[in-house]
Amino acid sequence: MEWVRGEKLGHGSFGTVNLAIPRSQNAQIPPLMAVKSCGVSRSDSLVNEKFILDELRDCPEIIRCLGESFSYENGEKLYNVLLEYAAAGALADRLKCDERLPEFEVRKYTKDLLKGLNYIHKFGYVHCDIKPQNILLDKNGGAKIADFGLAKRAGREKMGVFGCELKGTVLYMSPEMVSGGEQGPPADIWALGCVVSEMVTGAPAWRCSDVTGLLMRIGGSAEVPEIPGNLSDEGKDFLERCFDKNPSTRWTAEMLLNHPFIDDNQDFDDKVTKNDGQKNVVSTSPRCPFEFPDWPSSGTCSITSLPSPEYTLESGSRLRPEPNATISPARRLRELVTIDQNPDWDEDDWMTVRL
Repeated sequence: MEWVRGEKLGHGSFGTVNLAIPRSQNAQIPPLMAVKSCGVSRSDSLVNEKFILDELRDCPEIIRCLGESFSYENGEKLYNVLLEYAAAGALADRLKCDERLPEFEVRKYTKDLLKGLNYIHKFGYVHCDIKPQNILLDKNGGAKIADFGLAKRAGREKMGVFGCELKGTVLYMSPEMVSGGEQGPPADIWALGCVVSEMVTGAPAWRCSDVTGLLMRIGGSAEVPEIPGNLSDEGKDFLERCFDKNPSTRWTAEMLLNHPFIDDNQDFDDKVTKNDGQKNVVSTSPRCPFEFPDWPSSGTCSITSLPSPEYTLESGSRLRPEPNATISPARRLRELVTIDQNPDWDEDDWMTVRL
């Protein structure tokens, strides 16, 4: 695929990201792409990212890889990975503009991220760097997981702060990663909890500028991030599941997908037990016209005018149309409610109609 490099979108430890425009347009190639590039001599991480993205290509909540290429630019040979372009930018940029997001948006983005994480974990991978900078937003309001530069197979542990190597972003690191180098799927869930808290408050889940002190708080104490007070009860419960210090009892992405914070089909109040031991009553508010109950009719109809010539008034105050009259339904209803007689509601041949 031939393409032209456009403006710079960002950069990271493993390369720069630019807009890319294909030289020829067709239905298989989007009109705009992103290209992640680095020198061939230091491309191991980007090659690994491309391999993982190819395996995860069928998940809509993960940025798609569109191909790879080599190029010579400014005297250097570059390795390039072409990626799906997320027009709305990174979640981090959105938080800088709006500081905090309304809860309905937080729920929607969280659901997308859980779908992506569940897919990643089922394929045996761990992302290892979930944070707002690595979450991209598309033009339709969806969230997608990006930047798999640190991703690895689950079970391939890395040394923690008490060893010799610590990779990732400290603010989103899990206790087991900091204290023992364990970085499995539960670590991604902890990081997700930090992201959810940040979406709600507009600030990182941990309030600490001292990196060493923060590492000790995360890995060497029983402390967990503070649960935002302005979050719903469902949201608070959700974060408690994410911020379980024990990775073996921390909820998985699959479990959290059924949590009422993001599952529209569940009523959180129905799962909460009152002090008297009785469950809260679930609302039975109708969700479509056919769920309305059969309400009994009450009251009388006040008749203020005579019938139209198309109708005749028969004994018993029953209205009958003239044999050859053609009357619109709207007019029939209008005439029925303006007759100076009381209708006979006791007749046996009424038909029940549900609107």
